[in-house]
Amino acid sequence: MASEPQGGLTEYIQHHLHHNVVSLGDGDFMKIHLDSLVVAFVLGALFCLWFWLKARKATSGVPSKGQAFVEIIVEFVDTQVKDTFHGDRRTVTPLALSIFMWVTFLNAMDLLPLDLPSWTVHTAAGEEVAHHTFFRWVPTADINTTIGLALAVFFIVLAHGMKAKGTLGFGKELITAPFHAEGVVAKIILAPFNLALNVIEYLSKPVSLAMRLFGNMYGGELVFMLIAGLFAGWISFLPGVLFNTAWAIFHILIILLQAFIFMMLTIVYIATAREHH
Repeated sequence: MASEPQGGLTEYIQHHLHHNVVSLGDGDFMKIHLDSLVVAFVLGALFCLWFWLKARKATSGVPSKGQAFVEIIVEFVDTQVKDTFHGDRRTVTPLALSIFMWVTFLNAMDLLPLDLPSWTVHTAAGEEVAHHTFFRWVPTADINTTIGLALAVFFIVLAHGMKAKGTLGFGKELITAPFHAEGVVAKIILAPFNLALNVIEYLSKPVSLAMRLFGNMYGGELVFMLIAGLFAGWISFLPGVLFNTAWAIFHILIILLQAFIFMMLTIVYIATAREHH
């Protein structure tokens, strides 16, 4: 790889792994990935618009195919929440639905052609501009996106825990569980260990959510890039088409499964946070 600094599959993959970065100031913390933000915002708006239009036109009679499809999704998510979360679902079900659909939309961008953004820029502005223009449109293959989603879930889980137990009760549980004690001295001795275990447990939740989703989608994106290298020659073109089709069909399962896992773990974390030890 080091002997091939320019051209070939190496440069192709490196180009497609670059984000469209916008600097807001000095330092890495002042840089944003504009492509991930734009795509995530547009897809989130499309999801909201789609469901709002179907809800606005919903009828109590024979539903249209579009309304029936949306109702199937909503009922499916509500069933998962009902089986996992035994409490007031009025806020949990909409949250689970939003997570499932939004993450599905974000993941599904991996099924679109890798070179479509580059081809669009190349057609509109020429090869030189396209060579220096970067745009990755799979937001969940960006660790910043998955961390953002996971942190949002993390703070929602904390809010549910505080709402169910009260701020003082939630804080008390951090130092009195899972190791319970009767005497004051024993409670003081066990408090640091309880706090450490609870902090590790709570912090591991957003880390596992973010890394699992990112790892699967980043790996899937890399496979598509490697398969794209087969299209460079006439001999490997047909195998490339076959491999690309097979991986795309299999990747649909990964897209839906990762969205489902992210949703289910969120519901489980919320249900666990509201339990009293």
